[in-house]
Amino acid sequence: MSDRHFTLDTNILVYALDRQAGTRHALASHIIGLATVSTNCWLTLQSISEFYAAATRKGLVPVTGARDQALDWLNMFRITAASVSAVRTALGIAASGRASYWDALLVITAAEAGCTAILTEDLADDTTFAGVRVIHPFAGATLSAAAEALLALD
Repeated sequence: MSDRHFTLDTNILVYALDRQAGTRHALASHIIGLATVSTNCWLTLQSISEFYAAATRKGLVPVTGARDQALDWLNMFRITAASVSAVRTALGIAASGRASYWDALLVITAAEAGCTAILTEDLADDTTFAGVRVIHPFAGATLSAAAEALLALD
């Protein structure tokens, strides 16, 4: 099993419940299934909170369903929260225009937890942000090669 820690962006969590997302729904569900087997996946409190807000705002599931899913993920994954230092750093990055505040906070929080990769569509693929490699998870109807390699469980 890979010794690289990674995290999942909110969009992966949302796609996993959004049956209207077609292929992305199936792939996100697959990603989460593989991630739950791994001891290397960390979720941030931010991504779980954003998931709940998006799922309830979009009406993907009833409020209780979104709550229950968020609670399940809190129990299934290692969880990390934003530190004061992460907030300060994210504010600086956002003010400089290098990334949105929320994207910066998610990545900095993951970096502080020891993550070296994030599966997301929101940042430039195959770049490094605060020491965390950005991996776009989707390549059409399949997982990207980089996502497959990250999620490979030996």
